[in-house]
Amino acid sequence: MKVLLPALALAAALVAPGEACTDFIVGKKASVDGSVIISYAADSYNLYGELYHWPAATWPKGTMLDINEWDTGKPLGQIPQVERTYSVIGNMNEHQLAITESTFGGRRELRDTTGIMDYGSLIYVTLQRAKTAREAIKVMTDLVAEYGYYSGGESFSIADKNEVWVMEMIGKGSGNKGAVWVAIRIPDDCISGHANQARIQQIPFDDKENCMYAPDVVSFAREKGYFSGSDEEFSFAKAYCPYDFGGLRACDARVWSFFRKFDPSMDQYTDFIKGDPTKEPMPLYIKSNRKLSVRDVQACMRDHYEGTDLDMTKDPGAGPFKAPYRWRPLSYEVDGVEYTNERPVSTQQTGFVLVAQLRDWLVDPVGGILWFGVDDANMTVFNPIYCGVLAAPESYRAGNGSLMEFSWTSAFWMHNWVANMAYSKYEYMIEDIRPVQQELETRYEEMTPAIDKAATDLYQADPEEARRFLTWYSSTTADASTARWKQLGEYLLVKYIDGCIKREENGRFKDNGYGLSASPISPGYGEQFYRAIVKEAGDRLKVK
Repeated sequence: MKVLLPALALAAALVAPGEACTDFIVGKKASVDGSVIISYAADSYNLYGELYHWPAATWPKGTMLDINEWDTGKPLGQIPQVERTYSVIGNMNEHQLAITESTFGGRRELRDTTGIMDYGSLIYVTLQRAKTAREAIKVMTDLVAEYGYYSGGESFSIADKNEVWVMEMIGKGSGNKGAVWVAIRIPDDCISGHANQARIQQIPFDDKENCMYAPDVVSFAREKGYFSGSDEEFSFAKAYCPYDFGGLRACDARVWSFFRKFDPSMDQYTDFIKGDPTKEPMPLYIKSNRKLSVRDVQACMRDHYEGTDLDMTKDPGAGPFKAPYRWRPLSYEVDGVEYTNERPVSTQQTGFVLVAQLRDWLVDPVGGILWFGVDDANMTVFNPIYCGVLAAPESYRAGNGSLMEFSWTSAFWMHNWVANMAYSKYEYMIEDIRPVQQELETRYEEMTPAIDKAATDLYQADPEEARRFLTWYSSTTADASTARWKQLGEYLLVKYIDGCIKREENGRFKDNGYGLSASPISPGYGEQFYRAIVKEAGDRLKVK
């Protein structure tokens, strides 16, 4: 078995260009129906949005597993394969175990280039070997202890149908195999998140039920000169990933934007997330002022700081049509002064995005749903993929298109096609995109109870038949959604061709009576944009 894993990327304001992912977490008592929920946006200009699938398998004794770096495909080494591996679809396995990540990088000198296990391989190998979150933590930490840890600092969300943990890990440098790490269980009635900045502060060393850690997590920091206080004062984040402007403004700000939707007191951290590391840091988790649904979390993955003074539609960078997008690089210089663009949760370079829903009152193949989409979360559709499926849908299948090969049946390409049209006239086009998106997602939400019941009834009689039914449903909805998005793209191209907007009447483009469209609307630009033009070039353009 050879695992070839595509590239993720890292927030430019962080440790290197590219890697930047966002994870939100909802405990079972913080959700409206008792689900454990985690979300994940895998963001990279080099990541093709597809749905990975590994079928369950048994392996002959002595089988070796090739480990290849997820970011590059570079061979790192081999490890012994286990006798039995579980079925995995995307970032969830057949036992409702889900694992996601965000890279914080941390201290560069702690990267071990001789290690075998990179963070991506840790996720997907562990999903094939573990059934619960606690078991997953042991598998992951045992693997890096035995074979070395290749990647930079990493935050993991590790969830099962009963609980969810945040684990943060960083290597120990070349010649020092293994990693230092700490894992904290998120209380069931709380929400949490991480986004490319280490977030675990003080460690409750005596709380063995809700905290796990490497024995040398503090002593190693003292040895390296990162920390000199008492154990009670030790902060994992401050020792291994000290705060800087980029780690706050481009990273922790995303978690803040999520938190403040459900706790207005989070505005007290505004100066902190704007880039002041001397201010008090945000807590790892908070109690929400209301319970969250899957749809709530999906909406949070579409965030661009709306309603805050970081709102990306409010400054001139939004252009004439108030687009919440900024093209890279994130930072730039004018007259010797450095400036930054905001880096929101939802961003154009996303490969895939998911919301994992884990439900303990249903049998595992039915209980786990991976609400999965590709490209920018703001303009994707979260389609239901049950964890008991036997295959990935054609529209998400590996090999259906690539970053260098367009495909009309690829969900990734259909969503990119629509999104790239919308960037040029966002304020108008999003009003056509949103109803189609909401129509599909509402339909899936309404159908879920019936699909759950039908699959559960089938499972009592024939588990394999239930899995075939869930595979059919997940594939049918995903492929139909992709076809609907292609239809939407055709509509937008016709409606907005050449900068004008065709008039509509009763759901059809308005005809002038001679087989031609009625005179299209020429919307021009908003007053704010015209004022900016006049300020810059008014004398040259003034009518005389």
